[in-house]
Amino acid sequence: MIRAYIVDDERLAVRRLTRLLEETGRVTVAGSAVDPAEALASLRGAHLDVVFVDVQMPGMTGFELLGQLNRNIPVVFTTAYDRYALEAFAVNSIDYLLKPIDSERLGRALDKLERLSGAARPDVRELARALALELKPGRHLERLASRAGERTVVLETPRITHFFAKDKLTFAASHGREHIVDYTIAELERRLDPRRFVRIHRATIVNVGFVQELYPGVSALVLRLKDDQNTELAVSRDRVHGLRERLGI
Repeated sequence: MIRAYIVDDERLAVRRLTRLLEETGRVTVAGSAVDPAEALASLRGAHLDVVFVDVQMPGMTGFELLGQLNRNIPVVFTTAYDRYALEAFAVNSIDYLLKPIDSERLGRALDKLERLSGAARPDVRELARALALELKPGRHLERLASRAGERTVVLETPRITHFFAKDKLTFAASHGREHIVDYTIAELERRLDPRRFVRIHRATIVNVGFVQELYPGVSALVLRLKDDQNTELAVSRDRVHGLRERLGI
C-alpha cells in the first residue's frame, strides 16, 4: 500500500481527496493537515511514499513548504490554478492534479508514482525553493512553463523574443517556435522585468534585446526582430514613445 500525506488549507478538499485515495484500494492516508506549519513538523519524521500538497495556502505556499523539508519526498501538487500546476510540474514533481480532482486522473498519478518507485529522481526541495521565490509578489518572471499534451517545456524569459495574444490564447515566441503560456498580456506586463520587456501593442510585448530595426509602416511603426524569421511587429502609435525611450533612441 502507498502511504500518503495530504496538505491543503481547505478541510473539505482534504476529506474529498482522502476519500478518493482510499477508494482506490491502493493508498493508506497516514495523515493530513490544513496548516502548512503543522504539516511541516509532521512530514519531517513520517514514513511516507508520497505527499499531496496544495500550491496556494495562506502563510506558506506548497513550494515554500517543500523547500523547508529535511528530506526529499515524492510530491503530487493539487491546485485550482492551472498556471501554478504547470509550474509545479516543471519542477519535476511526480504529477499535479487540478481541482476538483477526479478519480481517473488520480489513478494515473498513482500509476506514475508506482512506475517511478525506487528510481533516481531530482531533489524537489531546491527546485521548490527557487520557484517559491519567483512566486513572491514583485518578483519578475525568470522562466515560464508551456504544456503540450503530456510534455511541459520550460522557457527562460531572456530567450523569449516576444509575447502575443491570438484567438484568446497567449503565446511566447522562442527559437522560432510558439508556445502557449497561461498568462494574459496584462499579467505578463506586470510580471516581466521592465528593463527587458516593453509592451508595444495591446496584444504584444517585445524583448528589447531582440529589436533590430524600426521603420515606418502603412499605418504604424514597424519593428523587426533579430530572429531567424526576421519577425515584424506593429507598434501602436501610443506605444512608440515608450519603446523609443526604452531603446534609448
